[in-house]
Amino acid sequence: MDDPSSYGRDARGAAATYARLAADRAETLTRAAALSREFDGIVAANALVAIDDEHDPEGGSTAFERAHVAALLARAREHLEELDQALERVERGQYGKCAGCGGTIPPERLEIRPATALCVRCARSDPRRSP
Repeated sequence: MDDPSSYGRDARGAAATYARLAADRAETLTRAAALSREFDGIVAANALVAIDDEHDPEGGSTAFERAHVAALLARAREHLEELDQALERVERGQYGKCAGCGGTIPPERLEIRPATALCVRCARSDPRRSP
């Protein structure tokens, strides 16, 4: 793997970081497209038959399945937005700088959460975000 100490701090590190984020974005787009097709399939299948969703002999309810796929799709879309913002930060030379306090995000955090915009301290202080 790339040297995490160079994330966004020099041309080679920025190029490697950009490539990693772009690859993650492509994978996430593929996953979002598959989830969207799956969701559409669930909706279409339910429209064709009268299903007693609460007493499905197959086990889990189709409402749960639909909600589960919808949640996964929403998370994939959120991740795409985070990746787009991270790619912009790389282009501006701001990748690895905390959007909350302006400090440096540790390379270990960027290795685990490459799209993050916050250091651990700022992520913990924002209840809407997970560390």
